[in-house]
This record gives sequence, structure tokens and C-alpha cells, in this order.
Amino acid sequence: MMAFSDFPIPKEFANFMHNKKLMEYARLYATEFNLLDHIQFGVEVLSCALASDHEMTGKWNVRVKSGEGERTEIFDALLVCTGHHATPHYPLHEFPGFEKFGGFTVHSHSYREPKNFEDKRVVVIGIGNSGGDIAVELSKHAQQVFLSTRRGAWVLNRVGPKGVPLDYAFTSRFATMLKDNLPFSWSNYFQESILNNRFDHAKYGLKPKHRFFSQHPMVNDSLPNSILSGSVKMKCNVAEFTENGVVFEDGSSEEVDGVIFATGYTFGFPFFDESIIKVTRNHCKLYKHMWPPALTKANMAVIGGIQPFGAINPISEIQCRWATKVFKGDLLLPSPSSMAEDINQTTYEMNQQFYSSQRHTIQVDYVNYMDTIAEKIGAKPNVIKLFLTDPKLASMVAFAGCTPFQYRLTGPGAWQLARETILNQRYRVDFPLSTRNMEPDKPSGWSWLLVSLVVVFLGWFVLHYLNG
Repeated sequence: MMAFSDFPIPKEFANFMHNKKLMEYARLYATEFNLLDHIQFGVEVLSCALASDHEMTGKWNVRVKSGEGERTEIFDALLVCTGHHATPHYPLHEFPGFEKFGGFTVHSHSYREPKNFEDKRVVVIGIGNSGGDIAVELSKHAQQVFLSTRRGAWVLNRVGPKGVPLDYAFTSRFATMLKDNLPFSWSNYFQESILNNRFDHAKYGLKPKHRFFSQHPMVNDSLPNSILSGSVKMKCNVAEFTENGVVFEDGSSEEVDGVIFATGYTFGFPFFDESIIKVTRNHCKLYKHMWPPALTKANMAVIGGIQPFGAINPISEIQCRWATKVFKGDLLLPSPSSMAEDINQTTYEMNQQFYSSQRHTIQVDYVNYMDTIAEKIGAKPNVIKLFLTDPKLASMVAFAGCTPFQYRLTGPGAWQLARETILNQRYRVDFPLSTRNMEPDKPSGWSWLLVSLVVVFLGWFVLHYLNG
């Protein structure tokens, strides 16, 4: 699900791979496409400014710093790939008494390992993915961990139905179509019922104040077990600090040795003048989260400045495919007024779905966003045509995980192995699990019913696209 679209991750790698394996994959990709000869490493970008003749040439003056000192280089185009996990967000003004707290404090950005927390009492503030992961890891070493949350969270399990990875099971065109066409309350009720069937979020102190699709969810397989065993205790928001602990908003208090702020990040572009991109509380006006409409020359794009319900690598890649075509002049952007109108509409829709937070300014749905960009470069798969010409492939494209290889089936940059890779993707999911040989289960007598249901769903899916 997170592979580059024309370079599958080796099938031997785990579905949820260790970061060392991810680094290995990046190196394999760089070697395959001979990228290292074209990259200067160890260079810090100090500033990017419009050249004096930018209106005519589109040139950029980029001030850089390396071991050889500072220098200015001239470039024809820029891709800004600094991401949105840029500057740790420390909302200390929200916690009276912080200055008198005598324990240690650290942001999750700087957390590396639990060995310095042995037998400590620790509060983790924030219930995003980092906060949950750190709380679980510390619970195996610390004397006690308190996980403090202002709103609560819905907790997903990486292991999906029948052991299939969750993203592969649910990040599909069919699932996206259901979510987009069912009433918002129905989609939320359905998802929340599944999660509460695994464990009651209210009993575990996790039930949030918002619906499932109104926040970026937490993915954590171990947190419920840590709460059940008592090594992690859920607490409400911290109201104030004392000299040796914290007081929570419900009036309870705890003496603690330290606090970890898992309070997210702020992002910005300090190397640009604000006339190019201005960011206020993680809000910035970019067309399709990429293009600043104020520029007269379309030769600078932001890559990966989004928070998807899905993997970011394929999104960043398809953004680059669009950006390079615009840079070359093969494709044109809409007028500044049209881009501004689209930005306003996107912001309105985001505000309608998500509760107000610095965390929810760059949210996108994986399938819808990938399709939007793919359509602009002519790489969006035609599902109806596939059902008529290649039903086997069509069923995978429609119902299986929406893997990046779908965006190499057609259009510019089509990859001849895309079809084969899509048809074999379930094999690739299963392969790293098959370290012990097992005899396959015999089909049950209910197989015919399952086939019939699949046929009905296929028919409904096709009719939906034909009518809309």
C-alpha cells in the first residue's frame, strides 16, 4: 500500500515493516533508478527567493549551506518536500504552573527509547499515534504511565478481518464509495460499532467527543491490553502543573517524575517570504495542497504536505508526476481565481467533516485524492471499461486494496507489469506470513453463497458508476 507505483516492495518484507527495512527499500529504489548520481547530500537550504528576472525566466535563487560554506545556486523549479512534522508543538501556555514543575519534560519528537524511564511515573499528554505508541512502550518499563487526552480517540487495530492488514482490507474503491454515498451518521455508526465490538471505548476511557470520521484515527494494537493490565491509566486533560506532579481537569492529581508532550507539530516554510506561502496555525492556501495560487510561474510545488487516511508515499509520488508535467508545460494549472475558489471549497468541506484543530487542516481521503491527481495526468483507471474488458483485473481494482500500481495501468508512464502486480498483490500480502508450511483449508459448502454475494456487489458497483 505504500510502495512506489512502478517498484513493488520486496515480497519478503513484512507488511508493517521495521524502519530499517523501509530505509532499505528507499535505497533499492534509488539504486534502481540511478538517483544517487543526481543528489547532493548534506546541503542545508537557507532561503529560496524569486530571481530578479523571475517574471521572464521563472528562475529561483536558492541560498544553501554545506561543508564548503554558503553559496547561492539558481534553479528552474522547486519541489518542497519538508513535510508537516516539522516543528514540535509545545502548547505550554495551556498548562498553568508549568514553570515550577521539577520533573523532566520532553516532546515526543525527541523520544527515542524507554531505558531512561525505568521505574518512573510518567504522564503522556496527547493521544495521537505517537502518544499511544510511546505510552505502550513505556508501560513495559516505567512504574506507571498516565495517558492524558482532551477529547479521546477511536482506536484501530492494524490486524484487519481474518488477519488481513487493515489498510489493505478497507482502503479500497468500494469502501470509499460506500462511505461517500451513505449518510455521514450511518458511516460513523457502522465503523464505531465495529471498533466498540472489539472493546468498549467508553469503559476503557477512550471514547471521544467526536464521531469516527471527524478525526484522524489512532492505530494501536496494544493500547487496550495495556489499559486492561493497568500499566497505562487513561486520564482527562491536564489542568495545571505542580512542583512534583500534575492536576487533571476532573480534580484528580498524580505525582510524576516526568511528562512527555505528544502534542503534535506546527509546519511552515521559513525559507520562503510570506508573500509566497503564508502559514497561520497550520493553515495555508495551496491548490490541491500543492500549488500557491499567488505565483505567476507554476514552477514551485509542495509535496507531501497532507495528512491522508492512508499511505503518504504514493500520494507524494503522484503529486510529483503532476508537478513535473506542469513544470515542463505539458499541463496547465487553472486560473488563480479558480484555484482560490477550489481552496475555499476544500477548506469548507474539511471544516464540515473534522472538528476544529491544528491537526485537521491538511486532511485528505487517500482514494479520492489519488484519483483527483491521477485524473489530471491521465492515469486514473477506468473501472467501468475494465469490467467490460478485463473483469478479473476490474474486481481487484474495485474491491481489493487500492494499491499504487493501479495508477500505472494507463496514461503517461504506464508500466507493463502493473496488471500482473495488481493480480498478485494478495500473494505479496500473504508471502511474508508463510514461514511455517500449512495445508490449505478445504472450501466450505457456503462458498457458492459468497460467490453469489460478490456477483451482486459487482453488479451494484458497475451500475453505480454507470449512473454517476
